[in-house]
Amino acid sequence: MTKQISRAEQFAFYLLENQCTIRACAKHFGISKSTVHLDVSCKLPKVNPLLYQQVKTLLHKNLEQRHIRGGLATKIKYEQERENHRKQKVS
Repeated sequence: MTKQISRAEQFAFYLLENQCTIRACAKHFGISKSTVHLDVSCKLPKVNPLLYQQVKTLLHKNLEQRHIRGGLATKIKYEQERENHRKQKVS
């Protein structure tokens, strides 16, 4: 008899396989970030404690890198704005 995989485990496997963020996982499954976070942080430890430890490590790494990703996103945003401004001047 095969054990049915829980939703929290599905999220955990996706996060680990893709080394992605909760936001990316939520987008992939078409649900809210809050739902993914709740399942992974509250329900997963009860369902699969070993898997939770692996996900916890990934989430901690993502937390440490969050400021870097935010800075890069801001940089790209302003580069695009500058490029659009230059195009408007040329036209």
